[in-house]
Amino acid sequence: MRTLVLARAVNRVGAFTLSFLSVLLVDDLGATLPQAGWVVTAFGLATIPSRLLGGRLADRWGRVPTIVLGLVGCAAAQLWIAASATLTSALLGAIGLGLVFELYEPPSQALVADLTTEAQRPRAYGLLTAALAVAGAVAGLLALAIGTLDLRWLLVTDAVTCLGAAVLVLLLVHEPASGPTSRPSETSSEDDGRRTTPVSAWRDRRLLAMLAAGTLFALAYVCVILGLPLTLVARGLPPEHAGVVLTVSAVTMVAAQPLLRLRVLHGSGGGGDGFRALTIGYVVLAAGLASAAVATHLAAFCAAAVVWSVGDLLLMGHAWTIVSRLAPPGSRGAYLAAYGLSWGVATVVAPLVTTGLLAHGGPGALWSAVAGLSLCLAAGQPALARLCRAPVPTLPVSD
Repeated sequence: MRTLVLARAVNRVGAFTLSFLSVLLVDDLGATLPQAGWVVTAFGLATIPSRLLGGRLADRWGRVPTIVLGLVGCAAAQLWIAASATLTSALLGAIGLGLVFELYEPPSQALVADLTTEAQRPRAYGLLTAALAVAGAVAGLLALAIGTLDLRWLLVTDAVTCLGAAVLVLLLVHEPASGPTSRPSETSSEDDGRRTTPVSAWRDRRLLAMLAAGTLFALAYVCVILGLPLTLVARGLPPEHAGVVLTVSAVTMVAAQPLLRLRVLHGSGGGGDGFRALTIGYVVLAAGLASAAVATHLAAFCAAAVVWSVGDLLLMGHAWTIVSRLAPPGSRGAYLAAYGLSWGVATVVAPLVTTGLLAHGGPGALWSAVAGLSLCLAAGQPALARLCRAPVPTLPVSD
């Protein structure tokens, strides 16, 4: 488990390519801004089938082989883009990168669940989230250093970290000997005597409800990332202070790991199914976002980041745990892949929401809106919990 987290962190340290891809296309390949935008859009669209394929391969082929395939594929595509001399070649490389970019996400999340007990999973997912957040902060600093030399070296460096992570996973991460990678098994229905099999992820309304809630959370999260530097400028602060705030957020997610053990999150008996933790997490998140709505100094933004990051930690760890529990045997990768699409949807919608709210109501409107959204999600958790506690849906299997 620790090796998997380390490998993903190594990979994340090099994951600063996309922030500079448009600049590379314009400065080195002579693309216009609209052309660069279309290339990045093509990449984004290609990541959607990538995640779904990653979930399918994780269940049918295995977690480790799928992770390694995704990382090696990313390295190859990034080297292709780095070596491109024409915009057409770069476009093909970007599409190729998108098609492999999300392959390793579902198997990584599924492997966390495979290697832990249900009680351990919130902390395990929280640790993975925190490690990626810290690695992301390091990535930003590394990008500043390497980007002053040649933007193509950013792609090469990212490719090297992908290969390094692949080697760590291949040599040191081992899947459980039984269970997780098998195909969904048939189960018996005692009610009617017929053989039944679990429905697909897309016909499980429990998962679809979690996906809807997760998409709204992801939307709030991406709005915060996009809106933070614009808010700082509107409040008379340098936009680069966003790096300080996000670093404080990353450090908080590491330091706050012990909070995941608090009994109040799981009920008096220490058990629970994670929905109390989600409710508390959304309330804490809303408090931090509301604080940012009225912040005017860097210290106030950092204090708000500490609060909202504690909420993020509770939400990330427990949401993935719930989804992994909903998955029928042999379908964990597919369920986690489907749930992960929430981030793709949010990435498409969030820029429009962020800029629209800032344009019409200023920073106060943006941060108040995402805080209100968080409170609405907190209020909806009891209904979501009742739905997710329902039996797994099944369909008859024909003889």
